[in-house]
Amino acid sequence: MIIGTSPEGIRYAVRRSSSPAAYCALTIGRGTRDEEGFPSGTAHFTEHAIFKGTRHRRSWNINSCLERLGGELNAFTTKEEIVIHATVLKEDLRRALTLLSELALEPTFPEDEIEVEKGVVIDEIQSYKDSPADDIYDCFESYLFAGHPLDGQILGNENSVRSITSGHLHDFVKNGFLPERMAVSMVADLPEDKMVSLILSVCAKAISGKTFAGMQPRSLRTPAALRFERREDKGNHEANAIIGGYAPSLADGKARLAAGLLANILAGPASNSILGSILREKNGWVYGVEASYTPYADSGVMAVSLGCEPANLGKCLRTVRKEIARLQDAPLSPRRLAAAKKQLLGQMAISSANGESQCLGIGKSMLVYGNVLSDEQIKERILDISADDLLGVVRSVFNPDQTSTLVFL
Repeated sequence: MIIGTSPEGIRYAVRRSSSPAAYCALTIGRGTRDEEGFPSGTAHFTEHAIFKGTRHRRSWNINSCLERLGGELNAFTTKEEIVIHATVLKEDLRRALTLLSELALEPTFPEDEIEVEKGVVIDEIQSYKDSPADDIYDCFESYLFAGHPLDGQILGNENSVRSITSGHLHDFVKNGFLPERMAVSMVADLPEDKMVSLILSVCAKAISGKTFAGMQPRSLRTPAALRFERREDKGNHEANAIIGGYAPSLADGKARLAAGLLANILAGPASNSILGSILREKNGWVYGVEASYTPYADSGVMAVSLGCEPANLGKCLRTVRKEIARLQDAPLSPRRLAAAKKQLLGQMAISSANGESQCLGIGKSMLVYGNVLSDEQIKERILDISADDLLGVVRSVFNPDQTSTLVFL
């Protein structure tokens, strides 16, 4: 792997692979938490609207540029980033990266296209509300981070989306789509030095002649310690519940890795997770249960979420709390801890075989840390997690005095 920074200030990282598909991504440090002074949902709407036209292309040309080559173009928004990414054949990488840079640096946001896209995003919001498992997590985070920049919901709401103008979008991009807030990542079956030369060439051309405002540092602060117990009547056919609290941030190093391991032990994707084994496999009370961990720049959130028949809700919540309390009582045995690490490392190795996931992970790491750990370095850090490290995280995140619960009925 080669990592570096272009003369224009854009970070980059490239990795050679043996896949016939090539992947590239442009990760921009501008997300929902940066919407102060803008309507809620502006970051997500910007992600949609950049596809509606640039100085050199109309929307139909943007959509077909890579598709006619058999490639794919996509994007997504988080609370801290907007990511534009593409999958193509390796001979089409220059075209793909040129398109990504153009979308980020030269969008035109035509008013007529903006009005049409509002209908699409509002439909997305309505569809999302029809998925209680997704809706409850968003609401949980909003309550947990109330009054903090992380409290906003990524999609916004119908009224806020209707209020977004082309001017809002131009300002949001102008004030935040800056070279210093961008990272290019690439995974392809090409010599790494050739990929670097490609990135430097495209970046130089994309930035040439443009002026940018000075980068304003993101305001970071610890959220107020809020705790809540809420039940909301949604008229759903099943009950949905989420239990969780504040977790390590992206800057928390070892605690962050321990939190990831804890989430996997509690209710990771494998059926042998603690809560998966009890709630689903043994008792059949739920179709699925998940423990999620999301770190942000200045905080994080870990939560256990599930959906079940209303009659089983009490049993499920008592079981979740009981099993968390068990983990808080004493450190894991050396055998259980070693098995948990082995499982996580195996899952990560399999996931890393996916070129797109690899490319997106590299981009995030470059944007946040300016570096990318090797697989061996990650393995060493996970193996270095002690039972006491894990115990400290589970006691902190699920401290009974700070743990919050949200139920949709």
